[in-house]
Amino acid sequence: MPPAPHTPTPNPDKRSPLGLMRQWWLRLPPSRQDRFATLAPLLAVLLFLSAIVVAITYLRYEELEREQEAVTRDVEYAQQRLRLRLLERQEQLMRLAREVDNKEISSEEFEFQAENLISQFPELLAVSWVDGRRHVLTTYASPSAPPALVRLPGSTLAPNESDGSFDLARDLRQPIYSRPLGEDPRQATLMLQVPLTEQGRFAGTVMGEYSVDGLLRFGIPPEIMARYAVALIDDRQRVLAGSLQSPNTVLRLLPWSSQPLEHEVPVSPVGNGLILKAQGYRTSQDIVGSGFFWVIGALSALTVWMLLGTWRHTRRRVQAQQALVAETNFRRAMENSMLTGMRALDLQGRITYVNPAFCSMTGWTEGELVGRTAPFPYWPDEDHDQLAARLEDELSGRSTPGGFEVRVQRRDGSIFDARMYVSPLIDPKGHQTGWMTSMTDITEPKRIREELSASYERFTTVLESLDSAVSVAPLGSDEMLFANKMYRLWFGTRGQGHRHLVDLAGTQPSPSPDDGDAVDAFAGMPTETLTDAGSENAEVFAEELDRWLEVRTRYLTWVDGRLAQMVIASDITPRRNAEAQAAKQNERAQTASRLITMGEMASSVAHELNQPLTAISNYCNGMISRLNEQRISNEELLSALEKTSRQAQRAGQIIQRIRAFVKRSEPNPMPSDVAQMVSNAIELADIELRRQQVRLSPYVAARLPSLMVDPILIEQVLINLLKNAGEAIAQAGRPPGERYVELRVGPRRLEDEEVVEFSVRDSGNGVPDEMIERIYEAFYSTKSEGMGIGLKLCRSIVESHHGRMQVQNIYNGEEVVGCCFSFWIPVHSRLLAENTAPSAPSASLTDTERAR
Repeated sequence: MPPAPHTPTPNPDKRSPLGLMRQWWLRLPPSRQDRFATLAPLLAVLLFLSAIVVAITYLRYEELEREQEAVTRDVEYAQQRLRLRLLERQEQLMRLAREVDNKEISSEEFEFQAENLISQFPELLAVSWVDGRRHVLTTYASPSAPPALVRLPGSTLAPNESDGSFDLARDLRQPIYSRPLGEDPRQATLMLQVPLTEQGRFAGTVMGEYSVDGLLRFGIPPEIMARYAVALIDDRQRVLAGSLQSPNTVLRLLPWSSQPLEHEVPVSPVGNGLILKAQGYRTSQDIVGSGFFWVIGALSALTVWMLLGTWRHTRRRVQAQQALVAETNFRRAMENSMLTGMRALDLQGRITYVNPAFCSMTGWTEGELVGRTAPFPYWPDEDHDQLAARLEDELSGRSTPGGFEVRVQRRDGSIFDARMYVSPLIDPKGHQTGWMTSMTDITEPKRIREELSASYERFTTVLESLDSAVSVAPLGSDEMLFANKMYRLWFGTRGQGHRHLVDLAGTQPSPSPDDGDAVDAFAGMPTETLTDAGSENAEVFAEELDRWLEVRTRYLTWVDGRLAQMVIASDITPRRNAEAQAAKQNERAQTASRLITMGEMASSVAHELNQPLTAISNYCNGMISRLNEQRISNEELLSALEKTSRQAQRAGQIIQRIRAFVKRSEPNPMPSDVAQMVSNAIELADIELRRQQVRLSPYVAARLPSLMVDPILIEQVLINLLKNAGEAIAQAGRPPGERYVELRVGPRRLEDEEVVEFSVRDSGNGVPDEMIERIYEAFYSTKSEGMGIGLKLCRSIVESHHGRMQVQNIYNGEEVVGCCFSFWIPVHSRLLAENTAPSAPSASLTDTERAR
């Protein structure tokens, strides 16, 4: 803008608002100036429309306020009229009540005066004289009264008929109005209770009953009824008399306004139970004012629409320009940021375009490459003929879709491997103008591929040299994905051997019968869960190989995405034979332990047998001498023979129990009664304990479940523990009062498993802390004459029944006052399933030892 000419009037200061606005406007770009220039007329139209709306709204509100004031004033006037009418009727009933209190009138005179009142005032339906016990003494009802208000003298007023007004009048000793009564709102009545007193006592009420509809018709002035829609409503907004307008006939301020002209006020002296409400009649709008408003609004909206259309067109044009610039910049940035080299050739083989990635790969600049023809500077000298043939094929359109691999020479002379892809270059009119070539550096991927190939060869060599058979096959298919040398030696090249091993191991999942995928029947299964699961082991016997195999299976996702199963089978026949031999040796050790135990208890057993044998000898000698002297009767002889028989049976039971205990036999799990096993063990162990003057206190819980165990082995464990407890007490030298052993057997729950626990407590010196960890070792003993195999065998027997054994000292403060050996056997044992397996029965113990 040219500077203003010099005049006597000074130029406005640049810091004035006008100068600042002018500077701000000049700093805006043309697009922003166009936008603000479009917004100015739009803002003016909106301000004009807002002014019109505000003016019309203000006038309408003024009119509404005047009409609302008129409604409020008229409703208050009507309420006063209705109040005066109610007070007048109340005063007449109170005068009648005073005459009753003073006994100035009789029942006939009361009925006569009530009839006069009802005939004079139509809204009064009935007047009754009720005594203090709610008995109606006399009453008179209007002929137009509903049947419910016609009461007979001598009837009783129900409590719910007065809505509590009778009781309230009795308590307050003043006239009380009830709430509107009646099921039908249009036939609602209002009850007034005027109390009666006799010598200061409550004597009843004079009860007047009004028609709510009559109060409206005769109590509201006619001019109010003509001007407004008047109604009497209760506290629940139910219309009791009169009517209110529907929303379509109520006066509205504007077309979008729904505020009616109305006013409501409680009817005194009734209170909030009866409300007078009035609404102003208005059936038509101000057509001229509304028409003027809508015409101005339509013209303003049309102007705004035209301005917005112009603004939208301008914005679209500016946006199209900005999108074109952004698209050009984006394509240029994309070409410059690509790691793939791009090269464009015309139909004659001349370079017309290269991107920065191509220049970075070759080391040549764009100016040095554009316009060049073959041979190109990035061709190695020794590959000119080959690359020239490639270029000829490229220009002729004979390039392979998968691209081709070439060698490229950088500017510094170094060589790298690249792969090129060729596609025709088409212009916007659909004509081919040349060829577009993309080049990717594959030196590093090629090196990695060679290393992977070498790694695969090493991996295959390792798998082929394994002593285990390794195979991989899809689930539910005989196709073999991989098989090493040992597998091919055992089962050949087909997949039947893989399926046979999976079936023996029992780890093959079954596909859904609804699957219809012919390629992969297990498509859709949760493969992530299967592949993340750990490997599964099983020991099976392969009859065709006459070998014991340890089969380990695992699920994996094959290179083509299918779910596959890998099986590794190892020959464990020598180990199984060694385990069977170890089981036999362990069995012999158990038998030897029982023989040693009985050998140590031989003197006690001999003493125990000597008692019944001596008794038998005495009985026999006595019977012989008395028979010789003929001094015995048949009854005495029979009694002596029965005692002899019982002593012989006792000796036989002891011998039979010892023979069963020391007899060598295979482990034989069977359902066994816990109490019977404990009784058998106590019968043998108690002999040794009595010899050592040790008191045994057994406790066996009632209703214990039966256990799937070998009873002889469990009895051997109990006898060994009881014998060791007695020896510990004898070694400690405890006085007679402290020489006791406690045997407790009861149920227990360990980690959600029901077990039966056996515990043996003694009062010896306990086990030294440094020896607790070694007392289960073979040939280690805490006794000078011990062999060190008793506790070892006891622990093996317990663990062969899937139980556990532990030991702990008993303390009194810091002093050791005894020791407790305990073990538990699970109620739900797996021994039965293990003994029905194809392996030998003796292998169950070795399997448990190996698992431990």
